Amino acid sequence: MILKKRCISAYVENQIGVLAKISGLFAGKNYNLDTLTVGVTEDATMSRMTIGLTCDDLTFEQIIKQLNRSVEVIKVIDFMDIAIHKKELLFIKVSNCKETDTQEIFRIAQTFDLLVVDYNKKAVLLQSVKTEQKNNDMIRLFKNIFVNRVEVVRGGSVAIEALSVPDS
Repeated sequence: MILKKRCISAYVENQIGVLAKISGLFAGKNYNLDTLTVGVTEDATMSRMTIGLTCDDLTFEQIIKQLNRSVEVIKVIDFMDIAIHKKELLFIKVSNCKETDTQEIFRIAQTFDLLVVDYNKKAVLLQSVKTEQKNNDMIRLFKNIFVNRVEVVRGGSVAIEALSVPDS
């Protein structure tokens, strides 16, 4: 059994209880979600879920079938074999900063195209909107430099079909 990281998108009815029903479908079958991001689409009656999970091929097939059988699901898109743009939101806060730490954080932010969204004399809050792997690299970098002073908050990824060149 070979486990693979997967990403799917599901258009669902934008109604109370749909998120609970879909996430309950995964829990009821003992499928674990890595990430789940939901937002309303350009059509206010529809929401789009971006679901990240790690599973084998057979389990993935079952998940797709289960989603397609759900009345509230309008459309399921399997992103496995198509080019996509996929990003996640990450906030990194570094606390107990000295002036030299703050200068270093600003240099790192400029080098890696991170946004400084807030700061004071003792802390800096950064935002990164990058691929999951690049955000993992950012977290590792900050944890190595600013040991025990890093707080991380990350949202699930959102993804859309690429028009020409996918994310790398």
